[in-house]
Formats: sequence, C-alpha cells, structure tokens
Amino acid sequence: MKACIFDLDGTLTDTLESLTYSVGETLREMGLPGISEDECRSFVGNGARVLMERALKAAGEEDLTRIDEGMERYGRIFDANCTYHVTPYEGVTGMLERLRKMEVKLAVLSNKPHRQTVKVVREIFGEGVFDYVQGQQEGIPRKPDPAGVHRLLEKLEVTKEECLYAGDSEVDIRTGRNAGVRTIIAAWGFRSREELKAAGADTIIGRPEELLQFVQRRDEDQ
Repeated sequence: MKACIFDLDGTLTDTLESLTYSVGETLREMGLPGISEDECRSFVGNGARVLMERALKAAGEEDLTRIDEGMERYGRIFDANCTYHVTPYEGVTGMLERLRKMEVKLAVLSNKPHRQTVKVVREIFGEGVFDYVQGQQEGIPRKPDPAGVHRLLEKLEVTKEECLYAGDSEVDIRTGRNAGVRTIIAAWGFRSREELKAAGADTIIGRPEELLQFVQRRDEDQ
C-alpha cells in the first residue's frame, strides 16, 4: 500500500463529546431540549446539515422550518468547540507514526466542515503527519459520494489499487465501495460491530495495530 485515507470522527479521533456539546448548545440557544450522546452518535456521519436536521427532529422540530437558523448557530458554536475534549483513539498516534516510517502517504477525508476538520487535525496531531486534509466543502459532494476519495488519489498520486480507505460507519463502507478502494472499518468508533456487519463491512478491525498488520501483509504479497 502506498497511501491510506482516513475518516476523522470515530476513526482517528473521539469527537463525540465535542459534537454532542455543540449540538446541545445550539438547541439550548434555540430554546429546544438537548440530545443525548447516544442520540448524537447515531446522528453523525453524513455532515453537519444532516446532523442538525436529525437533532432538530429529535427536539420536536419535525418540519425543519428552523434548519437555517440552526445551521448558523451550530456553525458558530462548533467552530469554537470543535476540539472540546477531543482525543485520538488509543494506538492511533503510534499507527500513524509507523505508517509514516513505512513511507505510506496519509490523508484525511471527513464530512465535517473543512475549516473544523483542519483545526482538529492540526491541534490533535500537529503539522506534517498528513499529506492532505480534506473536509466538507463547496464543489465536492460529501461521502458516500466517491468524489472526495478520487480527488485525494490524484493529490497523493496513487491508484485506487495502491490505496487503503479506513472509516468507522456505514457511510464509510459505502464510500470505499463507491470509490473502488480496499476498505477497513474500525469497530472502536461510532458504530457497533453488529451494525457494521449489517451494513456490509468486509474487514472490521478492533485495534489500530491491525491496520498496520494489514498494510504489511499487502506489501509482502505484492
């Protein structure tokens, strides 16, 4: 493998507390009841707008007439709190260091807004770990559309056969399948192993070290 593209939330970083807090503050400003961490866990993965749509419905705003207001408030609140209690999952930092030593190119592809994606990656991992970081932005359809993966393949100058995609949700399973890249799904993120199996995951791993083992085996087989 010459490159790995990683999802961010639930794959590299545990961001659930920051997302739950930001959604809760947004709903509070709007005079609505908050949501639980478990609800937020099930709402994430498809980008900020879908997250807010699901949160508003859970708060009783079924007609979504206040979605634009919610998005404006959430954008401001989340920008200030996107690194709130965010941590890398155990073993992730060491895995990334090993991949760099193996000269594997690294990228992040997230449905989180681009500005906050860059902010989280920079604060949690520092500069120089990833070759490219790409969040949701105008002109690039969000996952599971394969456009983001294809764009990163061009930037990394690798073929889809030379790249591994790693995520933690049904969105990531479909993204990898749509892009035609080998996909590994992490069971430590926002979905249970049972949910991932039901969504059609081919390869599920329980520890970051297993991704390293997979890359090494692939290299030995080639």
